[in-house]
Amino acid sequence: MQISNKVFIVTGGASGLGEGTARMLAKEGATVVIADMNADKGEAIAKELGGAFVKCDVSNAEQAQAVVDKAVLLGKLFGLVNCAGIAPAEKTVGKNGAHSLDVFSKTITVNLIGSFNMIRLAATAMSKNEPEATGERGVLISTASVAAYDGQIGQAAYAASKGGVVGMTLPIARDLARNGIRNMTIAPGIFGTPMLFGMPQEVQDALAAGVPFPSRLGKPEDYAKLVKQIIENDMLNGEVIRLDGAIRLAPK
Repeated sequence: MQISNKVFIVTGGASGLGEGTARMLAKEGATVVIADMNADKGEAIAKELGGAFVKCDVSNAEQAQAVVDKAVLLGKLFGLVNCAGIAPAEKTVGKNGAHSLDVFSKTITVNLIGSFNMIRLAATAMSKNEPEATGERGVLISTASVAAYDGQIGQAAYAASKGGVVGMTLPIARDLARNGIRNMTIAPGIFGTPMLFGMPQEVQDALAAGVPFPSRLGKPEDYAKLVKQIIENDMLNGEVIRLDGAIRLAPK
């Protein structure tokens, strides 16, 4: 699939991995619809890239549909990249007692249900596309995490949500094979995002040193390169790719 002259939705596109992906897609000639809760930054980036912005809670069916509707108005929707997510940290039993059920539920709702919500709606629109020469009608890419496999202390909710994204990758790809729509997942390791840059520098340095090679934090550009390869390589389907410099997370 060629990226140019296609419409792509990027959730969480106002910062971090999503912003890096949106910039890559625009550079390659795509029209990008940014879906994010941060309206000020989302609108500014969309304007800069010549795309569109829709304020969206990805777990809300009506708001997610509004994003897809906007994308379809701009042309043929051929791609969705799910980068929206939250990463709370809380132990199952902590100093203040049991893990908050509301925090666990919200994490699953945003990271897992939100990803599926966007997938089901975008795929419905894509299924109506005229196929490419390859037979493709679209490609879906979601973001998991190495925490899905190596969840650390305090990551029960986050790891569960990302494990769910991993677990639905293959069945969704199988569901959509008859429609010519591929479904993939990327599981990033330790990446330099606004969330991580909020930590003390010594913590950032320690995290980078823990990556076997290259011993650095991942960059949004690294993630965007893999997104580009997935879009363009039609044999990539139904798989989760770790993008982590060979790191395996310690318990803490």
